[in-house]
Amino acid sequence: MILPAQMIRARSKGMISPFHERGVAHGMSFGLSAAGYDIRIAQSRVVEPGGFALASTVEHFDMPYDLLAEVKDKSTWARRGLAVQNTVIEPGWRGYLTLEISNHGEMSVRIEGGSPIAQILFHQLAQPTEQAYRGKYQDQEARPVEARFEGRGFA
Repeated sequence: MILPAQMIRARSKGMISPFHERGVAHGMSFGLSAAGYDIRIAQSRVVEPGGFALASTVEHFDMPYDLLAEVKDKSTWARRGLAVQNTVIEPGWRGYLTLEISNHGEMSVRIEGGSPIAQILFHQLAQPTEQAYRGKYQDQEARPVEARFEGRGFA
């Protein structure tokens, strides 16, 4: 089940910080929506055609053990060719999201820090997981975090 606004609001204390009912920044909405939460980018970025950039979110997440969340593109950016890779936020994960942003369009795209960038959809698990996230990105810092490889064979 995808959580509607009223359930996200009821669960938001401690889960999303700062939490906003609804706001507008740089001509786009952020905060609570009908069935999701629109997040903002912390750093300004210019993404060239065919380019890629990392950025972090303004919002900090502390996911309960009975929710999983997905990062989805915001349509205003998608219409300009910008994609935010559709990351999964595991139950038990804490930190600031690192966003992986690609430009599939033909023109450079500038994203101002504080701009709404993506939407989060929250899914209710049938019961709290016994295997909450305890991985290498736990308590992720308020900055873009590069890939952390485990084992051999990776640069």
